[in-house]
Amino acid sequence: MTSKEIGEKITYLRKRKGLTKNALANLSGVSPTYIYQLERGDKCPTVEYLSHICWGLGVTLAEFFAEESEPNDKISYLTAEQRKKLNDFLISL
Repeated sequence: MTSKEIGEKITYLRKRKGLTKNALANLSGVSPTYIYQLERGDKCPTVEYLSHICWGLGVTLAEFFAEESEPNDKISYLTAEQRKKLNDFLISL
């Protein structure tokens, strides 16, 4: 995985969790500037820093690297409540 791909994955997971860069930085214990640099692909994190960021994102390192690209199945990332609302909506059609 390139630094650009890592940055894209961090951005994707951060947005999926509804976190700002500052919020992720606070949860991870790293600077917001570092998060910004990672997301742009300017820097490549060490395993130690990436593990902190993964903790802030609520994923393990294994989960982070399990899929290298944005998944096509967006439904699997919905919360149970969001899936129920989507199902109710589809039934109403």
